[in-house]
Amino acid sequence: MRFTSTLILSLSLSLSLSLSLAAVAAPAADRAAWTLDNARSQLSFVSVKAGDVAEVHTFDRLSGTVQADGGVDVRIELASVDTLIPIRDERLREVLFETVRFPTASLVGRVELDALLALAPGEVASLSMEGELLIKDQSLAVTLDLLAARLADDTMLVSSRKPVVVNAASVGLADGIEQLREIAGLPSISKAVPVSFVLVFGKNG
Repeated sequence: MRFTSTLILSLSLSLSLSLSLAAVAAPAADRAAWTLDNARSQLSFVSVKAGDVAEVHTFDRLSGTVQADGGVDVRIELASVDTLIPIRDERLREVLFETVRFPTASLVGRVELDALLALAPGEVASLSMEGELLIKDQSLAVTLDLLAARLADDTMLVSSRKPVVVNAASVGLADGIEQLREIAGLPSISKAVPVSFVLVFGKNG
């Protein structure tokens, strides 16, 4: 009986150890880089002109990664701005963003990747990220309130819980907005710009 009890105890300890190692190894294997899926992602911003005329615009080409250490780098191709009016798109590219000199804007930061990887498919969690918006050689510290959902084992969705309000003067865009106002003959264009996004990432490998 003593031998049998010792054997059972040994097998139980071995099984517990194996399960513990598997639990540790699974997140490690899951901590691959994640790549942004442009076709399933969207970044939009709102412009307000003449006091109370608001319009929603988008950028159509995004790229980015979340690295295994939680490092985030999302890039916006500024020439892909889409306001549904071609001449306005051209003015934004040439006057506001100066895309020949500054083709991209970036959002960099770091997330608690373990919290995201702990989500099962279908689960949703709230989190925040301290980051920097880099545009036209300017850097702006931002705090993002995010909503993350694991759509599948290899697919994660991250969206803004509320818009991020970017002041144009903080990122070197105030003069360009003023030029756009004069060109369009408008009484005003707001320099406070709300930005929202829905980003989908796929796991590499």
